[in-house]
Amino acid sequence: MSNVAFLFPGQGAQAVGMAGELVANVPAAKALFDQASEILGYDLAKLCLSGPAEKLNTTDHSQPAIFVASLAALEALKQENSDLVETCRATAGLSLGEYTALVFAGVMSFEDGLRVVQERGLAMQAAAELTESGMVSVVGLDTEQVETLVNQVRQEDEILQLANYLCPGNIVVSGHTAACNRLEEPANEAGARMVMPLTVAGAFHTPLMQPAVARLTAVLENIPLQSPRIPVISNVDADTHSDPEEIRQLLVQQVVSPVRWDDSINRLLADGIDQFYEIGPGRVLRGLLKRIASKVPCENISC
Repeated sequence: MSNVAFLFPGQGAQAVGMAGELVANVPAAKALFDQASEILGYDLAKLCLSGPAEKLNTTDHSQPAIFVASLAALEALKQENSDLVETCRATAGLSLGEYTALVFAGVMSFEDGLRVVQERGLAMQAAAELTESGMVSVVGLDTEQVETLVNQVRQEDEILQLANYLCPGNIVVSGHTAACNRLEEPANEAGARMVMPLTVAGAFHTPLMQPAVARLTAVLENIPLQSPRIPVISNVDADTHSDPEEIRQLLVQQVVSPVRWDDSINRLLADGIDQFYEIGPGRVLRGLLKRIASKVPCENISC
């Protein structure tokens, strides 16, 4: 019997039209969207189904949308294969997806998780608007090469750092816009296959998100957390944590710290996981897994 782990996607996985079939065909999924709309104060299902894309793609809307859509996909899986869900041994989520994983693991309720995610999105959007900043994906160079380039192009008083360690040869750099722009030419000269600015509001997972910390801390202080029923890998240190207060602190730290996705997957593999399921919109996590462990299977439960 396989040792199964569930993976949940982060911001960027959203697309207009997502979750339409789930809302139409899975009553439990529709119930989640109805409940979410009451909490958020707008029709989330309509936004996911019809857009406009410009609104869905904003940080404050995309984060709740992906969170709810992923849990709706999980409801569909429960309906089709409840045994698989019940025997899942561990879970992880990329950035925002860590909240989805924590809800699945019983650390917080769906309602509380959505309230935190809503405030997280609003806080990160507000922090991003304070400074011209962004993120750029560098594909084809190793970590040491990217670190060297970042140190070369970063000027005094600028933030530019490795923000997402996704898989070998795929690293996201985050910081001030001018610094991100200066990275492209030397990265290409060093042999990068692709240097691509990401469509995000700002420099996530860097100190430029510090203004979001107070708002996130305040909302998390009022959310009851439980010990996870299965291991959840933290983005911050690629480790598991059972103490709810430690989890609370790590969630705050996450917005200003690099995402160690590569290490997180390797931790799951080291713990004996040999079958993954990516649950939610998109197929990004499956692609990353192929670069980390090409022979380990991953199925998509999409929406």
